[in-house]
Amino acid sequence: MNLQLTEDGRLRHLLTLDGLPRAILTQILDTAESFMDVGEREVKKVPLLRGKSIFNLFFEPSTRTRTTFEIAAKRLSADVVNLNIATSSQTKGEAILDTVDNLAAMHADMFIVRHAQSGAAHFIARHVAPHISVINAGDGRHAHPTQGLLDMFTIRRFKGEFHNLTVAIVGDVLHSRVARSQIHALTTLGVPEVRVIGPKTLLPTGVEQMGVKVFHNMEAGLAGCDVIIMLRLQNERMKGALLPSAQEYFKFFGLTPEKLALARPDAIVMHPGPMNRGVEIDSEVADGPQSVILPQVTYGIAVRMAVMAMLAGGATA
Repeated sequence: MNLQLTEDGRLRHLLTLDGLPRAILTQILDTAESFMDVGEREVKKVPLLRGKSIFNLFFEPSTRTRTTFEIAAKRLSADVVNLNIATSSQTKGEAILDTVDNLAAMHADMFIVRHAQSGAAHFIARHVAPHISVINAGDGRHAHPTQGLLDMFTIRRFKGEFHNLTVAIVGDVLHSRVARSQIHALTTLGVPEVRVIGPKTLLPTGVEQMGVKVFHNMEAGLAGCDVIIMLRLQNERMKGALLPSAQEYFKFFGLTPEKLALARPDAIVMHPGPMNRGVEIDSEVADGPQSVILPQVTYGIAVRMAVMAMLAGGATA
C-alpha cells in the first residue's frame, strides 16, 4: 500500500516522487498550469483552502521553499502558521510527535515538514489523523518532491515535451535530496536519457540503477544536452574532505560559457538554489539568456498551490 495515495488513487500525502504514477505527476503539473495566472491578478487569491490551517514545520533553515509554501497557502486563502523551531518546545527536548500532536489539537489540516533526518516526513505521515496531509519540504539526503516537481514544470514550460529530451544533472548528487527527486520525476515522465555528471566522490554508489548514465567528464556529459541542472555543493552534509578545493571543483565541474556551448544551442540552465557563484556556476551563465533559474522560483508557487489544492480535494483556479 502506498502511504501517499488514497484507496481510490488520489494524493493523500506528498512525501517522495519515487513510486508515484505518471498520471499523478502530470495532474500536478496540469493543475499548476491552471494556477499560473493567479499571480498576475490584482487580487492574488482563490478560495480553495479557506478555513484550512496549514502549519510550516521547518526544522532546518530555508528561504525559497518556506516562503513559496507560505505564499502558495495564502493565495489559496488558507490560514498559515509558521512554527519557529528555534524558539519552540523542540529546543526543550519535546519529541517530534508530541509537537505534531499538539499542533493537530489546534485543528491543523496540513503539515509542511522540512527536517535534517531522512524519513521524518514519512514518520509524521504514519501517525497523523486521516484528515491531515503531510508535504515533505526536504528530508536529509532523501527527497524534496515539490522542488523536483517545479523543476519538471519549468522543463515542460520551456521544452514542451519530456519524451525527446536529454537532461544532465551536474554536481553533488550524493548529498542532494533534490537530485533524487529530479531523477525519479524525469524517468517517470518518460525522459529517454538522464545523465549525472560529477566527481566519483560526489556520486552515489550504484546510481546507474536509478536509470541514469554516469559521466565523470563534464565536457562529454554536456554534449548534446537539452537541459542542464546544476546542483549546489552540499557542504553542510559532507563528512570529510571529498573535494580538493572549491576552485578545483569549478575548474572541472563549474558551468562556464565555454562548457555550456557544448550543449544544444537552445539548452536551458537550471539551479534549485541557493547558488554558489564561481563554484558551481559562472555568473555569466547564471544571469545569461539560457538561464531559467528565476522562473523556477516563480513556478514554485503555482506548483506548491497545486499540491496543496489536490491534497485538500480541490484542484482548479
